[in-house]
Amino acid sequence: MTPFRERQHWAAVAFLLPALSVLALFFALPVLAGLLLSLSDFDLYALGDLRNLRFVGLANYAQVLQTPLFWQALGNTGFFVALGVPLSIGLSLGCALLLQSPVARARPVMRTALFAPVVTTLVAVAVIWRYLFHVEYGWVNQLLGALGISAIDWLGDPDWAMPTIVLFAAWKNFGGNMIIFIAALQAIPQDQYEAARLDGARSWALFRHITLPGLAPTLLMVSILTVAGYFQLFAEPYVMTQGGPLQSTVSVLYLMYEEGFRWWNLGVASSVAFLLFVLIVGVTVGLLKLARRMTGEAA
Repeated sequence: MTPFRERQHWAAVAFLLPALSVLALFFALPVLAGLLLSLSDFDLYALGDLRNLRFVGLANYAQVLQTPLFWQALGNTGFFVALGVPLSIGLSLGCALLLQSPVARARPVMRTALFAPVVTTLVAVAVIWRYLFHVEYGWVNQLLGALGISAIDWLGDPDWAMPTIVLFAAWKNFGGNMIIFIAALQAIPQDQYEAARLDGARSWALFRHITLPGLAPTLLMVSILTVAGYFQLFAEPYVMTQGGPLQSTVSVLYLMYEEGFRWWNLGVASSVAFLLFVLIVGVTVGLLKLARRMTGEAA
């Protein structure tokens, strides 16, 4: 290595070192500490005296996998992801297409209004939604009553509680993906649309053969980020239902919180967190493989 190359190498290391140090301090060390906790019986007694701390290996993972509530929480989270992700992405893409269409008026105002839920405080908005869906004096049931429909216990009925949370989460989060889709739509060359229109292509053909292929990389990125975010369901059930009714809205992350900060079983809570991490990584890898396969078939 020449002296010039060597100086470049150490200059690059010097520039990277602060960022790597921050990542190591605030990401790598907490992850390593969490992994070690998941292999121990760290609880309230160990918190008071570390001499009570014992290494238990994979016993916490075995205990979690044998707990019926974990599988119920996993099912609730899977339902939330399966219903919420397509709804959120569909709303985001639909609003982005609407705002980019020639018929849209007052686009800056509409973008601001649609993006506003993203920057509002989740807990405050969740409290408002809880009152909107109240079984007695909520505006939603009052509207249903005006239409002659019986009131629904949206947050007190196990069949309706999770769909209500899905609707709230989709409304709260779709604005962020909408902005990403708007940027991706603006990057698609307009001459492709003009050439297709000259050939007689209609709106659906334009969307299918130009818009969707142009948005494919963005759709993949948005899908991965949205899936990873929706697997981390916590604040919505914590504020709106506290995991009820009948534990129908308990998520994996909510179960981790209960084990760690209510019952102080920090070892078990850490094992729940790593199981969720493995699940998110597995789903992400699956999405990437599916995207590569679809790309190969299209080619």
